[in-house]
Amino acid sequence: MPRSTYQRLLGFFGKLAVLLILGFLVLPAAVVTIAAFNDKAILSFPPRAWSLRWFARAIEYQDFRDGFRNGLIVTLWSSTIALVVGAMFAFVLDRYTLRFKTALESVLLSPLVIPHFTVGLGFLILAAQIGWTRGYPVVIVCHVVLVLPFVLRSVYVSLRNLDQSFELAAASLGAPPLRVLLTITLPLLLPGLVSGWLFAAILSFNEFTASLFVTAQRTQTLPVAMYNYVREFADPSMAALSVMYIVGTAGLIVFANAFLGLGKVLNIEQNR
Repeated sequence: MPRSTYQRLLGFFGKLAVLLILGFLVLPAAVVTIAAFNDKAILSFPPRAWSLRWFARAIEYQDFRDGFRNGLIVTLWSSTIALVVGAMFAFVLDRYTLRFKTALESVLLSPLVIPHFTVGLGFLILAAQIGWTRGYPVVIVCHVVLVLPFVLRSVYVSLRNLDQSFELAAASLGAPPLRVLLTITLPLLLPGLVSGWLFAAILSFNEFTASLFVTAQRTQTLPVAMYNYVREFADPSMAALSVMYIVGTAGLIVFANAFLGLGKVLNIEQNR
């Protein structure tokens, strides 16, 4: 068989495999989206009649509204704290030579490989040992630990792509280090900082496994409220809320890609 024919067949089956994988991933979301417009309380697919009643039900349900508010509070605090802490650690790891640099980086990135239920259970035990209730501080600290690796990665990649000649030029003209940081370094790192915060916010708002352990009734986030709802009801309200989740998350990612250039931030494409 000629090599060119083999390469064409390989390319065709490679594209087919990618399409099948994408279809496998997207199909459940498509089914949920269609089911969300069902007119009846009993789930049926495809729906016999179309309605927006379950979207209204999801918006009006008090536990969902409280969970959304709690989720916003936890998300804003945890993503902001993670951004500050992650940016400082990324700067230290990029600019300084430390004997324990590898160990420090491994500890900071460890939440990527540790199951989230383990982290949540650990924080629950820790809070009980020191006498803390399952209030906002415990939930926020738990979320900071979970989203910190993503902020660290985003800012670190931006630092690696940063042209340090701008900083050296400012320093050679007499600018003190703090002025160089505020007027040169941070503005150039702004896309990485914003995208890191955005990823942290999305992950924190959608976090369920660890939140199930560290939240109480008054601090439960929206994913936990959805879990509690499923245990009592079986109507398409959950499908409607899931559609809103998907649309909101996709909109934020599209916004970030359009205005920040996620390809460069994530080091998918090189800066020019």
